[in-house]
Amino acid sequence: MQKRHRIQFPKAESSDLNQDQSYFYLQGTNQQQKIRFHDYNEIYKIPGLYEQLFYDRLKCSSPVKVTAILEAAVKQSQDNFSELRVLDLGAGNGMMGEELKKHGVSRLIGVDIIDEAYDATVRDRPGVYDAYYVEDFTSLDADKKEDIVSWQCDCMVTVAALGFGDIPVKAFIEAFNIIRSEGWVAFNIKDSFFDTTDDSGFSKMIRELTFSKYLDVYYIERYRHRLSIDGEPLYYFAIAGRKKADVPDSFLESKGIEA
Repeated sequence: MQKRHRIQFPKAESSDLNQDQSYFYLQGTNQQQKIRFHDYNEIYKIPGLYEQLFYDRLKCSSPVKVTAILEAAVKQSQDNFSELRVLDLGAGNGMMGEELKKHGVSRLIGVDIIDEAYDATVRDRPGVYDAYYVEDFTSLDADKKEDIVSWQCDCMVTVAALGFGDIPVKAFIEAFNIIRSEGWVAFNIKDSFFDTTDDSGFSKMIRELTFSKYLDVYYIERYRHRLSIDGEPLYYFAIAGRKKADVPDSFLESKGIEA
């Protein structure tokens, strides 16, 4: 049985924090540790902490939601969901991979930038992925890229990893271009990133790509991603569609987006 952790949320200042600044206190035997929600390297080191924090306490529903809209999109075509070869970008400790595995995809290739994510996956979900790479997709060397391409992935997913600087524009586009044309793409993004008042590079890239000739969108659905530490719902968009072609550098340049 997984150990239960003593998690305490801050009180007075919590409502003033942006989502990427949120933190909690982990109560130990003789001390408490302050950990930011985005300090994944620290969270993944502690078995069961990520699941208890985001899924038990904050009711995260994104792996289930994104898998559901991806499956619904694939059903509209002649493709078979169980034959998908999936590249899971920002795979973390394997929560999305585990959900996809339940639905019977053919192959799962995980990618994350930190060793702790890989270590947590091997520890907590051994065998979920056929391969798991710890790589920076903003500077992927030719040999490693060839190795990943050899898996012939025809689907890319990324869940709860976009925005807030977790996955840069260049890394997202690199992964998008690795999957085969006519392959599938599914991801989620905080609803504010679709607001045209957000002129950050990542927000602009997502808006431009979603309505470009490079991606044929099948589903866009707004849903409750999880709760905030104050118990308020945080809304995201889940998006699923079909890749039509690689995104060239010229597209980003023409939109004034820095990769």
